[in-house]
Amino acid sequence: MGDNGSTTTPAAGPGTPATWAAFEAAEPAFAATVRERFGQYTHHALATLRKDGSPRLSGIEADFRGDELWLGMMPHSRKARDLRRDPRFSLLANPGEGTGMGGGDVRVSGRAVEISDPRTLEWYAKEAGQPLPFHLFRVEPTEVVRTAVEGEELVLRTWTPGRPLRTIRRGNDDTPARES
Repeated sequence: MGDNGSTTTPAAGPGTPATWAAFEAAEPAFAATVRERFGQYTHHALATLRKDGSPRLSGIEADFRGDELWLGMMPHSRKARDLRRDPRFSLLANPGEGTGMGGGDVRVSGRAVEISDPRTLEWYAKEAGQPLPFHLFRVEPTEVVRTAVEGEELVLRTWTPGRPLRTIRRGNDDTPARES
């Protein structure tokens, strides 16, 4: 949905934001892995940009509904003001307890589109069981990354709109990383 709640999105090319649904259509297995990883915990970490350009890190509950990834926040929260001013963000899935990374380290970066359409806000409030008012943003990913340890290798999988999924592997030595 666009700023007004419509469902049109321009064709995605490298560096161009896409919808979550477009990401799922392009890379269904990878999208399922990322969604599952976010589903392990309720609270995650959202990075936004303050007015002076410095980073702000905030806790947030990310939510998958209607084939999209949503960010809901309290009225007039600092993170909402940040996103209204500059929609760029990065969202890190809760890493969980210890150092096992529980299925990998997952991050979604992109653009947060604020939703102002009353019907969409009412739909989301009903679906999420949250009372209005609140700020609601739809995620348009420009990069989705999963980092995991597989055997003796660190494996980095990266998706950007308009490009195929990339997998980079590196060991725990000075051997150069390789793309597979």
